[in-house]
Amino acid sequence: MSDSITLTVEPRETLGKKVKTIRQQGLVPAVVYNFGKDSSHVQVDYQTLTSVIKAAGRHHPVELTLSGKKSIVMIRKIDRNPRTALITHVVLESVKANEMVETAVPVRAVYDGDNEQSPAERAGLIVLAQADEIIVKAFPRNLPDEVTYNGEKLVAIGDQLTAADVTLPKDVELVTDPEHVIATVFEPNALAAANDEAGGTAEEATPADEETTDESQTEPTEEK
Repeated sequence: MSDSITLTVEPRETLGKKVKTIRQQGLVPAVVYNFGKDSSHVQVDYQTLTSVIKAAGRHHPVELTLSGKKSIVMIRKIDRNPRTALITHVVLESVKANEMVETAVPVRAVYDGDNEQSPAERAGLIVLAQADEIIVKAFPRNLPDEVTYNGEKLVAIGDQLTAADVTLPKDVELVTDPEHVIATVFEPNALAAANDEAGGTAEEATPADEETTDESQTEPTEEK
């Protein structure tokens, strides 16, 4: 895990539909779930929050300060306005430093030397990335920013790499099914034919370089 990411929030008394007023003040309503105890309704500066989300995503623990008290949280859900894509609400979950947590982390291929492609791609074949993140389990301090797999193993048509092929740091456990496929080698014409039959483009459907999020595309209904 890289340097700690910090976020300071304020208690929030405005609930329900009235939260629109605090959004107009450049604040984002949020809720912190606390180990089965009463949740904390909070608010945070919009620009500060976007910076933290960019740095932490959903896989990096955040050091939260609320009313002078510090805790560790994970960002679990981000709601956005479907028209403007502006953040409208965030769900945070408290985690304990001495308890393992599960979270999604980005996964990417690495290659030997200066190579930026697998042997299959260098030979004119296509490698279709079928997962851009996997689920791992670790203590918050040990959660990695990303995990990798050896793309040099993708050589011939039909070659596949699964979650079991991902290199995990010490003290990090795999939660995703080890047999879950993360990359497959295809012959270009065969892939194109399969796409035509499916009525779309597989590469567009599962891009390797875009982060998938668990974000709702509707305005949150509070109780938040």
